[in-house]
Amino acid sequence: MKSLVRFSLPLLAAVVVPLHAADAPPSMSASELAAKMSALQKDGSALVKLKLDTGGSTTQVQIKQRRGGSSTELVYQVLWPKDRMGEGVLLRKSGGSFSGATRTLPDTIKNLDAGQLKDPLLGSALSYADVVENFFDWDQQTIVSTEVVDRATCQILESKPGKSDRSPYAAVRTWVDTRRLVPLKVEKYVSGGQPARRITTTRVVTDDMGRHIPANLTIQNLQSGVTTELDGSRLKHGVTFTDQDFTAEGIKNVSAPR
Repeated sequence: MKSLVRFSLPLLAAVVVPLHAADAPPSMSASELAAKMSALQKDGSALVKLKLDTGGSTTQVQIKQRRGGSSTELVYQVLWPKDRMGEGVLLRKSGGSFSGATRTLPDTIKNLDAGQLKDPLLGSALSYADVVENFFDWDQQTIVSTEVVDRATCQILESKPGKSDRSPYAAVRTWVDTRRLVPLKVEKYVSGGQPARRITTTRVVTDDMGRHIPANLTIQNLQSGVTTELDGSRLKHGVTFTDQDFTAEGIKNVSAPR
């Protein structure tokens, strides 16, 4: 099986961004680079399995996701440890609006609103915003510098939200390997320029569609000091979901579609 992680959040997302294997031009304008990165996030439906290791505590997670146009729907469901199986999060973003729900055991459902975008995802160093936002779609995109990361020449793309984006972040900088279109590092800043998150790619592989993707990530919450190691283990594109899967009640169903 090939590995996967996603940065927007949804790395992410999630957290987790599949990226094209074909070489990109060595130099692009900020708008061209952002448009390519944004388009590659909108890859339809997929089922992802990964591990989150935070402070020695490991959680196995299944992600159901639908990404396209201006909308993203994600369901994160805990598969292990056994005493947390069934815990989960539903996240929806369409344009500037955000909604969602959490399920904690034994069966408590709580709704989410935009004020909770900065809340942690399943106790990890990731926030809800990290996995559901597509900052490459934001209004302001600027290439601020060029830097070599792990022997790859990267353009540093700075993204800033518009008034309708309602992000907890004031800016995001992405070190993009422009040959493979892989983000090798992401730094996110809150108002005042204070760094809030740093996401570093530690391994790149080829996914089930022949594209280069980040397979392992280190996520640092620079405000709380929490660090999470993310290890993608399985990805399947083109999965058929129902609308029921992306509801508060659908969080309960941890079975994988066939």
